[in-house]
Amino acid sequence: MRVALVTESFPPDVNGVAHCALETARHLVRRGHDPLVIAPLGGAAPASGSQESPCPVVRVPSMPLPGYPQVRIALPGRRLSAVLAEHRPDLVHLASPFVLGARAMAAAARLRVPAVAVYQTDLGRYARTYLGGGGAAAWRRIKAVHAAADRTLAPSSAALRDLTEHGVPRVHLWPRGVDSERFHPGRRDAVLRSSLVAGRELLVGYVGRLAPEKDVRLLAETSRLPGVRTVVVGDGPSAAGLRTALPEVRFMGRRTGDELARIHASLDVFVHTGPYETFCQTVQEAMASGVPVVAPRAGGPVDLVDHGRTGLLVTPGDGAAFRDAVRFLGGSAELRARYGAAARGAVAERTWAAVGDLLLGHYEAVLGDRTAVAA
Repeated sequence: MRVALVTESFPPDVNGVAHCALETARHLVRRGHDPLVIAPLGGAAPASGSQESPCPVVRVPSMPLPGYPQVRIALPGRRLSAVLAEHRPDLVHLASPFVLGARAMAAAARLRVPAVAVYQTDLGRYARTYLGGGGAAAWRRIKAVHAAADRTLAPSSAALRDLTEHGVPRVHLWPRGVDSERFHPGRRDAVLRSSLVAGRELLVGYVGRLAPEKDVRLLAETSRLPGVRTVVVGDGPSAAGLRTALPEVRFMGRRTGDELARIHASLDVFVHTGPYETFCQTVQEAMASGVPVVAPRAGGPVDLVDHGRTGLLVTPGDGAAFRDAVRFLGGSAELRARYGAAARGAVAERTWAAVGDLLLGHYEAVLGDRTAVAA
């Protein structure tokens, strides 16, 4: 199968959309298919694509999102249509379509090629946060793009419900995979943990982008708990302000690969504060690492965290609730071990290979529907 994978972000970008697009391309190649990636050109990205990619990558011009330069927005151009026509795809896969994805959807329609749109980012929230408004307009665009797709794939039940309530048709569930060999309890590093905990008893960590919608400031009360050391891994436009607002927290910057896996596994409790996650991959990585999770009772974490068994779900936006949940888990090493083992068991089989095969099932269903209509 020839697949054009059009994504709003791709490595060397570090975010959920880029990572999922890369893993999708890898899986297609492993299964003997022929993908081509089309992605925005970023400031650090090579013109011909990333060395990490298992397949050809075509880059199109882009500009930084106002207020968040790490996020790139593709610029209009004719190259996209020409590249799609040249690749002759059997199907177009649109990863978090908005600007580039919308143009690719129109090009696929002209070429009479079916399209699968993968919803990954709450762009309505982005518009309100970074552009000072426009959430309703963003949703109108989301609906227009996804309504034109043969099938939309939502990463969680919350995202599926959100799309359906906004009038998007033909929505199906497709979760995200996790590298459960890399993110593994065996990566726990006593030396690393000792250096991070700095003589305290409990190591609590957040991993993710440092941006307004992540509500990382809610860690303030947790960071002041006696005997607790809080670490934050990640980067983003809020980094400088958070360093000032959270003086008790150790900020580690961006970490990836095996180093990130060691940090995850060396935590005693993982906390994610963002209430607008369509999935929340770092929660899943912490669970695969055998670490109990505290997360908001909202969005993607509701599907991932089994409250009272693999972690705790708390009221979104309530710093005291996060603090109290951490204090509860911090009171019993046996409880943390039990929650962590259950967390690992809940996600260990959700590999990228398993999830990739589910994606291929969606592809086959879409192609079968098109064939039936044509007949």
